[in-house]
Amino acid sequence: MDIGDKCVVSFHYTLTNADGEKLDSSDGRDPLKYLHGASNIVPGLEKALEGKSAGDNLKVTVEPGDAYGDVNPELVHKVPRTAFESTQEIKPGMQFQAQGPDGEAHLITVKDVDGEEVTVDANHPLAGQTLHFDVEVKDVREATKEELENGHAH
Repeated sequence: MDIGDKCVVSFHYTLTNADGEKLDSSDGRDPLKYLHGASNIVPGLEKALEGKSAGDNLKVTVEPGDAYGDVNPELVHKVPRTAFESTQEIKPGMQFQAQGPDGEAHLITVKDVDGEEVTVDANHPLAGQTLHFDVEVKDVREATKEELENGHAH
């Protein structure tokens, strides 16, 4: 069966950045499963998997616009240290969940700490990066009615 809309796809992957640094991998874990056509993975990878089948291996380069987008400078803010409920020391690289104006939880990353002022970034940690996937398609099957109703693989 070829990968297309309403299919559940299982695949192993290794994700690297432009410098070849490994960012993520399914090594040692079960393959990642997703419902094709439901925007469960980055669009550039989903598009590259279209028409492939179990046993296929591919290398895919995904530009920021087809992954997590470009870095949006409007999502970088300076906030007072008192905005953090944590009693621990706030350091660059730390990540927290914050509630946005839309009521949804957003991941923020601390970029800088200057006295009582903290610079935070609400961009996705991989925004602005070209992603390189090494993929092995393990299985392709029709989605169940429940998977289609829920919009994700089970």
